[in-house]
Amino acid sequence: MSLDNLLREVRSCTLCKEHLPYEPRPVLRAKESARILIVGQAPGTKVHASGIPWDDASGERLRAWMGVDSNTFYDESRIAIIPMGFCYPGKGRSGDLPPRRECAPQWHEPLLAHLKELRLILLIGQYAHAYYLGKRRRANLTETVQAFADYGPLYLPLVHPSPRNQLWLKKNPFFERMLVPHLRNRVHELL
Repeated sequence: MSLDNLLREVRSCTLCKEHLPYEPRPVLRAKESARILIVGQAPGTKVHASGIPWDDASGERLRAWMGVDSNTFYDESRIAIIPMGFCYPGKGRSGDLPPRRECAPQWHEPLLAHLKELRLILLIGQYAHAYYLGKRRRANLTETVQAFADYGPLYLPLVHPSPRNQLWLKKNPFFERMLVPHLRNRVHELL
């Protein structure tokens, strides 16, 4: 199956419809030539409404960390975006619910099979760390992100760029001092 046909199939997926607060609206982007893949968590309500991935404050911070403008970020021939959960999962007690578990096992492997030019996969948040790093990840998110050099050159684990993680960023100055410059260098060398 071609990537275009696979993307159409993913975008029409209703696998977890009965668990979602709204109608399914899978949000992802990819072209076979992409060299960078962003694996985030799941769309929030704003992204669900717009259908544009990272179309929120988290996306603004992520683009700043990467050192790219919106045109570059949304050029799917250069940067693919495939979250752990493709649809908005709903609201929990302290933020959005975790990504639905059905998406990644169903769709990631077939999608990645088409993305043969990938040189960098940004793993954003604990769900992407767990899925892609498995037993290689450290005891917690902070330790995994601190050990970022151990997962290169293909994987780069990041904390989620949500404004809710402001306290984590203040407690972990290594992130902006060491990891963000490393991230920018890798992104610019690949683009």
